[in-house]
Amino acid sequence: MWGRDGAGYLNPSGDGDEVVDETDRLLREAYQSWLPTVLELIQSNDDGFSLPSASFFPCSASALRTRRRCGVERGFKDKPYPRLAKMVLSATLTQDPGRLIQLNLHHPLLLKAGQMRYRLPENLESYKLICEKKVKPLYLIALLKSLGEEKCLVFTKSVDSTHRLCQLLNCFEDLRIDIKEYSSLQHQRVRSKTLNEFRKGVFQVLLSSDALTREMDVEGVRNVINYDVPKFIKTYVHRAGRTARAVQTGRCFTLMSEDEVRRFKKLIGKAEGGSCLDHIVPSSQIEALNTTYESALTKYKEIISKTRKKPKN
Repeated sequence: MWGRDGAGYLNPSGDGDEVVDETDRLLREAYQSWLPTVLELIQSNDDGFSLPSASFFPCSASALRTRRRCGVERGFKDKPYPRLAKMVLSATLTQDPGRLIQLNLHHPLLLKAGQMRYRLPENLESYKLICEKKVKPLYLIALLKSLGEEKCLVFTKSVDSTHRLCQLLNCFEDLRIDIKEYSSLQHQRVRSKTLNEFRKGVFQVLLSSDALTREMDVEGVRNVINYDVPKFIKTYVHRAGRTARAVQTGRCFTLMSEDEVRRFKKLIGKAEGGSCLDHIVPSSQIEALNTTYESALTKYKEIISKTRKKPKN
């Protein structure tokens, strides 16, 4: 365990374990040199690290037979000495040796939850919703209405798409669904407030892009909706991972056009438990929203026009 003190330094807790979650993201991004700092502290404290008592280990010191058991190594003259146990976790852990070597692992062991590289939650139900591109927002609204008051996370392909979609949906009259966006375009204080309100159930639907997927750990999210088909299976796994957490059940809906179906089937086939059912929205529900859609588009165009006319500071 590691904690960051007020002076901005990392201090080891002395329990001989280091746990790193979201490892692939850590290796991909700099994070203000967090990883090199931790590894440097580990190295500097290695000499002063004393062997814990036998009660610290689930097995006695005399029972040690391998170099890996209980984090104890056999060193000079076969004397035992402790080695820091590192546990790196990720739903989409990279297998690139060039990246993993940065973690300075010793005799690493790879443990997987399934046979395939990627695995979806056991309690997750995946659905594909085929729709027409021109009226795609109407399919989303019809789907949200059918889900009642359940919490929903809606993911788009970009920050701009999230902002535009949120503006459009809020232009619909009598929608009776509270929708907000969670975007890097917003100030951190606004994002924190929005996420806290979503956790408390103040509103029902939260829109976001993939850039902020992993920051969302919200209990009670029953549904995840992919407004745009993800390009990579990693993206789908992380989006779907916002629901069906622990022993809870969840559903993941993906909206797509007819020409995207083949690519999506190939994509989801790369994950264990990647079976996908069809979800159908009756055409009568879409037709009933057409008039409201025209009115919403008019309002949306007016908002865009006013935004463009505003002078830049």
